[in-house]
Amino acid sequence: MGDLKLLATLVEKGDHLGTAKLTRELLDRGIDANQILLEGLQKGILSLGERFKCNEAFIPEVLLSARAMKTGMEVLKPFLIPTESKAKVVLGTVKDDLHDIGKNMVGMMLESLGFKVIDLGVNVHEEKFLSVIRKEKAPLLAMSALLSTTMPELKYVIEYLKKEGMRDGIRVLVGGAPVTEKYAVDIGADGYAPDAVRAAEKATELLGVKR
Repeated sequence: MGDLKLLATLVEKGDHLGTAKLTRELLDRGIDANQILLEGLQKGILSLGERFKCNEAFIPEVLLSARAMKTGMEVLKPFLIPTESKAKVVLGTVKDDLHDIGKNMVGMMLESLGFKVIDLGVNVHEEKFLSVIRKEKAPLLAMSALLSTTMPELKYVIEYLKKEGMRDGIRVLVGGAPVTEKYAVDIGADGYAPDAVRAAEKATELLGVKR
């Protein structure tokens, strides 16, 4: 359908006003909300993600596209079945680290793909991560460390999950400027992502959900 393709293009271009307007028009014309989500909004953000991976798009464009996606989702929410949310993800920057730009981008990308994100912010201790995971019954923990001095905290959290008997039921995704894929493997994480686009893709892969 041409208008769904146009909607995807608006999201990809980061046109949040146009995205909201066309989403409303499609709903008014009786187009199914799930179809609008999958063939319009998500198609646009995923297309931008592919361009980003090929260095054909850059962080500001990702942010604008994610905002457009979020704007369209706000229009769609009342018409979507609540169970459409893929899964809960607990997100946070580790203890003693106050950086949040990368983490916030990851949160936006995850939300744009239908995940329910519980963002704990920055300087998050292992006890806080665990208590929220237990409370929310979240299957995925996404952590970031933006300083080489705070990288060991990623390992400490994973070890704490093991100590408390929670590691087997939780997938752990890590990232951040000094973090590498090798480091992620060495500390026992389930996945690594160098940027927000690939973090959202990896979360989808780890939880075995369809895009």
